[in-house]
Amino acid sequence: MCRAFSTALVLLLLATCGPPVPLARAPYVQAVTPEAATIAFRLGAPCAAAQVRYGEDDGMGHTASSDAADSAHAVRLQGLRPATTYRYAVEACGTVYSTRRFTTAPAPGTPRVHFVVVGDFGTGGGSQRDVARAMLAARPELLLTLGDNAYSEGTEEELQKHLFLPMADLLAEVPVFATLGNHEYVTDQGQPYLDNLHLPTSGPGGERYYSFDWGHVHFVALDSSCAIGLASPERCSLVEQRAWAEQDLAASHAAWKVVFFHHPPWSSGKHTSHLTMRREFVPLFERYGVDLVLTGHDHDYERTRPLWGDAVAPAGVRGITYVVVGSGGASLRGWNSSQPAWSLVRDNDAHGYLDVRVEDGTLTARFLTPEGRVVDRFTLSKVLPPSGGSGGAGN
Repeated sequence: MCRAFSTALVLLLLATCGPPVPLARAPYVQAVTPEAATIAFRLGAPCAAAQVRYGEDDGMGHTASSDAADSAHAVRLQGLRPATTYRYAVEACGTVYSTRRFTTAPAPGTPRVHFVVVGDFGTGGGSQRDVARAMLAARPELLLTLGDNAYSEGTEEELQKHLFLPMADLLAEVPVFATLGNHEYVTDQGQPYLDNLHLPTSGPGGERYYSFDWGHVHFVALDSSCAIGLASPERCSLVEQRAWAEQDLAASHAAWKVVFFHHPPWSSGKHTSHLTMRREFVPLFERYGVDLVLTGHDHDYERTRPLWGDAVAPAGVRGITYVVVGSGGASLRGWNSSQPAWSLVRDNDAHGYLDVRVEDGTLTARFLTPEGRVVDRFTLSKVLPPSGGSGGAGN
């Protein structure tokens, strides 16, 4: 069997190896840690001789092979260095595809993190593509998605057309840490989503809910569709997820804690606040020092004042900021009511994403349109002990 050794030889190899196997899905980088990453891709035909070439320079002198014999592949790259940019290319059955790049997670405790956030985007339309291009241009370290990744039913076909195709360039270089939305749940309670993404796992919840550290930030992804009763008990339960979340948050000593999921505990958009999420999870967020909660579901942008309990945090109490970032691509919607006292900023005029930078004890976030217009900007701050830790101070 012919074998390609460099991109310079591709034309010569095509002449001797026959037509190339097409890519049915471009490579996308997943489950990135300081020492490892997964490169997933799909070929247009089965190919047992698939691998990923990678390295810190154009030579890409390392290889990792796929164990799969069909068209879907997920190759784990091991022994990487933290906060290091790697170039990579998929090679399958004699064909070398385009070279891309990704950067590994920083070493644990690194006091600088840059991530972007988007929700309710998976339409395949122009607004989604514009937002994706803008996020890629921002060069974030990671992407959080807040559900409704593939409208309208989260099928295998819709995941391909409404997630992987329009977001291909972004997903090839920026690792995505996703959450399930109610639209993914329409098809077999999100099974196609679970089949196509390679996410961290929790013991009881698998990839439905999980946590991970990136630098000095602890991220917790919840499955709010499960929590509100859309899952069958054998797949996911509120009680089990809540117990896991409490244990996970209690065990983390990260300087910052960020939680993200789909259904908002606080919202004045069309769907309004989801009281199950508020009742079951907000007390945990308050008890274990969560700093920021990110949600979608309503197709708008909304930021609360710092909240505590069921109201605005009183003087002297460091409340939690809740943000709805549901304007990633789906049609924007109106408000359910006049702006309540706990709601500080609302916008349903523009699609966009949240750009967040955390440096030491300061978190700065901006809601940006694809053109770069700043719709909202806010800062959270806390005093961190010299060795890191959860810290504490006012917003």
